[in-house]
Amino acid sequence: MTALTTTALDALGNDVPTPGYDRTAVKPGIVHFGVGGFHRAHQAMYLDRLMNDGKALDWGIVGVGVLPQDRRMYDVLSTQDHLYTLVIKHPDGTLEPRVIGSVVGYLFAPDNPSAVLDRLVDPATRIVSLTITEGGYNVNQVTGELDTSDPALAADLEPGATPGSVFGFIVEALARRRAAGVPPFTVMSCDNIPGNGHVARKMLASFARLKDPELAEFLETEVRFPNCMVDRITPVTTDADRAALAERFGVEDGWPVVCEPFTQWVLEDDFGGVRPPYEDVGVQIVGDVEPYELMKLRLLNASHQALCYLGYLAGYRYAHEVCQDKLFVDFLLRYMDDEGTPTLPPVPGVDLDRYKHQLVERFANPEVRDTLARLCAESSDRIPKWLLPVVREQLAAGRSITRSVLVVASWARYAEGVDEQGEPIEVVDRLRDKLVERAQHNHEDPLVFISDPDLFGELASDDVFVTQYTAALKSLHEIGARATLEAL
Repeated sequence: MTALTTTALDALGNDVPTPGYDRTAVKPGIVHFGVGGFHRAHQAMYLDRLMNDGKALDWGIVGVGVLPQDRRMYDVLSTQDHLYTLVIKHPDGTLEPRVIGSVVGYLFAPDNPSAVLDRLVDPATRIVSLTITEGGYNVNQVTGELDTSDPALAADLEPGATPGSVFGFIVEALARRRAAGVPPFTVMSCDNIPGNGHVARKMLASFARLKDPELAEFLETEVRFPNCMVDRITPVTTDADRAALAERFGVEDGWPVVCEPFTQWVLEDDFGGVRPPYEDVGVQIVGDVEPYELMKLRLLNASHQALCYLGYLAGYRYAHEVCQDKLFVDFLLRYMDDEGTPTLPPVPGVDLDRYKHQLVERFANPEVRDTLARLCAESSDRIPKWLLPVVREQLAAGRSITRSVLVVASWARYAEGVDEQGEPIEVVDRLRDKLVERAQHNHEDPLVFISDPDLFGELASDDVFVTQYTAALKSLHEIGARATLEAL
């Protein structure tokens, strides 16, 4: 057994590729907020590929954690010299490990906020990237404006406050760079949000305006916010994953990352200065990301929502189980064909029919073992962004919403907190208490769940939507998820 550290890399043998570059020569160039599994399986992996080709050695990543639960990542990465193992899980059971070395530092902001600011203000930092989840942008789901109810944002708006939130750090750092005559960094959002760069600019500028209107204008006009689409299924790392890595490859890693073979990154070429040559390792650099991001959000991400609640209610617990069931596969494909696809603009260079069937194959990979509970989490940040835009466009065009509406109803049924076998469901959502309280009144008031204007806007007063939603919820209550799909 080899504990993963720099000095132990030579002992890993040929079965586990390690960085082929001198990590002492790697200099920080990117600060990344939200170092989780996805970032380490995706953006950090692409940079590691570049570094193995002898490129981008001045683009090392310094991670930042701002939440209390980020301390564990700090502890693990610090112990391992910021190395970790990325394990690709192939459908035939093959594991493909590689040690990634592109992360060269990690700062836990609550312990040392000044160190975070120093790194952000350093002229060497030319990109600040984000995977802070859909909820991290503090967007009111209906108005599209900044929601300042987050206590961390409110604290950062106090005069003279030491930053504690992602927004607080970025805005303070930009103010200091501007005062020092240092060019602003590029802010690169890598979260699953339509127009993620536009959203990041709007929310950060709104936050800055509450502190300094002049700074907000600078941020809107001088800071670049490229849009991008990112894709790689990255389930939560389990103890079994750690054990498999140790038993099969002799690597003791406190927090490896597991993922599927597929990966995609479509990135808008809109940077304030130089950037890594991402195109050299397969990143699609384009002028307009929107067609690709809508394709991914409304087909892949919305399909995850389409399978997770219904699948869970029917007794499944993993995505691959659902996607090995023809009834559910037919439902997913009909959603994608009849409702998701008609809302998409042309997607250059993509065969949509092949893409949709490839999605089902990816979901059905039994080795990834992506839990439905993970896909069901934080629905209040996901359904309004990924699925309700499909509903609205289909309604406006007079087209079918049958399957989209059933997904919304299945979320409402799932939020009741009890499955069809009477077993409790652990609802994970930042709005959990409000959602569960509403859902528990679904029987006596079928519209109670969708009557929250902050989530559903005007849909609770749309006759077509309401009629189909109440019928779908009634069916889920009376005959269950599987029989509802069979009837459909």
